[in-house]
Amino acid sequence: MSTDEKMLARIAALLRQAEGTDNTHEADAFMAAAQRLATATSIDLAVARAHTDNRTRAQTPVQRTVTIGEQGARGLRTYVQLFVVIGAANDVKCDISSNSTFVYAYGFGEDIDATHALYTSLVMQMVRASKDYIASGAHRPTPTITARINFQLAFGARVGQRLAEARDQAQQEATKGPGSVPGTAVALRNKDLELKDYYRETSRARGTWRATSATAGYSSAARRAGDRAGRRARLGGGGELAGARSALER
Repeated sequence: MSTDEKMLARIAALLRQAEGTDNTHEADAFMAAAQRLATATSIDLAVARAHTDNRTRAQTPVQRTVTIGEQGARGLRTYVQLFVVIGAANDVKCDISSNSTFVYAYGFGEDIDATHALYTSLVMQMVRASKDYIASGAHRPTPTITARINFQLAFGARVGQRLAEARDQAQQEATKGPGSVPGTAVALRNKDLELKDYYRETSRARGTWRATSATAGYSSAARRAGDRAGRRARLGGGGELAGARSALER
């Protein structure tokens, strides 16, 4: 089993623990642990690559296509935003199709795998939480579509913040904590530069993508509700991870 596969298996175990507790603080701890694990694995591989003279193709950045939804489906922009913020916490850059049906993900393989695994779980939670909010009627008199979009945008923003905090903690421990490996900070900086160079050479994106359109409308109540749901979000069961890798178009 590769290092990447071991990481995904361990993340799956953390997800099952998160699902098995009704304690929000415990669920949050498991979610943060999953992100720190993904970051720690990514750091270990970056350090290993820095000491490898002859790198294989699997040790260089790649581009993958991630399908978000069918053309014409509503709410795809909020799904894309969720993927993008998770990717940002895992060193994955994204280009988005004009109709938001798919994303081009750029990064090292282990980082894209971790991003997709986290997204697979969190997007289901986001949809479920927004449906519950709409069904409660708490959004009235705001139109349903406006409330749903605002709820999901706030959910994604909060989740992205939580994952970024967990990543920063893991990087801090790896570069400055007790037992940190010499050269880790340099390896991470080189990894970042390599990804930026790869993205600049590979990406054909033009223009700026926005998560909302000018006609989407704004609802502060829905934003607050979505933010609260994002704070409570826990990662889904391990079964959702099983198909995460196969859902990627290599």
